Amino acid sequence: MSNDGVIKSAILLMTMGEKEAAEVLKYLEPKEVQKISAAMVTLKNLTHEQIMAIYDEFMEIAATKTTIGMDSHDYIRNMLVGALGDEKAAGLLDRIMHSNDTSGIESLKWMDPAAVAELIGNEHPQIIATILVHLEPDQASTILGQLSERTRGDVILRIATLDGVQPAALHELNDVLSKLMSGNAIGKKSIKGGVRTAAEILNFMGSTQEGLVLDAVRGHDADLAQKIMDEMFVFENLLDVDDRGIQLILREVQTESLIVALKGASEEMRNKILKNMSQRAAETLREDLESKGPVKLSEVEAEQKEILKVVRRLADEGQVVLGGKGDEAYV
Repeated sequence: MSNDGVIKSAILLMTMGEKEAAEVLKYLEPKEVQKISAAMVTLKNLTHEQIMAIYDEFMEIAATKTTIGMDSHDYIRNMLVGALGDEKAAGLLDRIMHSNDTSGIESLKWMDPAAVAELIGNEHPQIIATILVHLEPDQASTILGQLSERTRGDVILRIATLDGVQPAALHELNDVLSKLMSGNAIGKKSIKGGVRTAAEILNFMGSTQEGLVLDAVRGHDADLAQKIMDEMFVFENLLDVDDRGIQLILREVQTESLIVALKGASEEMRNKILKNMSQRAAETLREDLESKGPVKLSEVEAEQKEILKVVRRLADEGQVVLGGKGDEAYV
C-alpha cells in the first residue's frame, strides 16, 4: 500500500464512523492497520472537497469489483493503541476483536514485545523458539533482543533447525500457553521454522546483537551459522537488485528516510541509488546528504531496516527480485 493510498484510506475510514471503520479494519493485515491508524492521527483541516474526492475515487474503484477477497484471521491490537491511544482504541478494539477464541499465539501478537519477553523469557529455549516462529519477524526480533545473550543464541539455533514439532512438544506448548495466557487454547498450527525464519528474525536486530547471536550459533555449528548469513538480506545487498527494482523501491520510500539510510551506506550503494533517480532528484539528494549532520548509527540502521521492509514486501509480491548467492533469490 503506497503512502498516498494510506492517507486516502485513513480519510475514508475517519469519515465512515467508528462502527463501520471497525468492520473494515478487521479484514486488513496488521501492518496495514498500523500504517492507516498512524495516518489517522495526522489528519487535520480536511476540506469538504478533499473528502468528496476520496469518496468519488472509492466509488469508482468499488464499482469495478465483483468480490472482495479478504482474510479475517489476522486481527489488530497494538497498532491501534499505539496510533490512537488506549481510550480511543478501546471501542474500536471491542468491535474488531469480538471473538474470544483467539489462540495463545494469536494473543501474543498483540502484546508489547517487552511483555512477551517477560512472559516467556524463563521458558525452555525450545518453547521460546516454537512461539517466536509464529510471530512476525520484527516482533520476534524485538522479543529476542530482550532475552539474555545466551538464550538468544540458543533460541536462534533451535529456530534454524526447527522443521517440525513432535506431538509431545506441541502438548507442552499448549500447557505452557494455557498457564501464561489464562487458559486460551492454541490450535494446531504449521511450524515455519528453519534457516530462513532465523535469518528473517535476525534481519530486524541491531548489528551488535545480530553478531553476538551468530557467534553463538557459529560456536555450536559453523555451517548452520553460514547458512543463516547466506539467507540474510541487508541494506548493501540492494547492490544486487536491478535498476528497475531500485526504481520501484524508491517510489515507496520517503526522502528523509532514504537520506538517513544512505548516511551509513557505501559510496557504491549511494551511486546505485542516485543513478536510478531523475537528474534533479539526484542533485537534491546529494545536497541533502552533504548538508545532513552526523547521524547516530542506531538511526541509520533503523531507517535501513524500514526500507528493507518495503523491499521484502515488493519481493513477496513478485515486483522485485533479490539476488542472493548462486542463482537463487532470497529475502
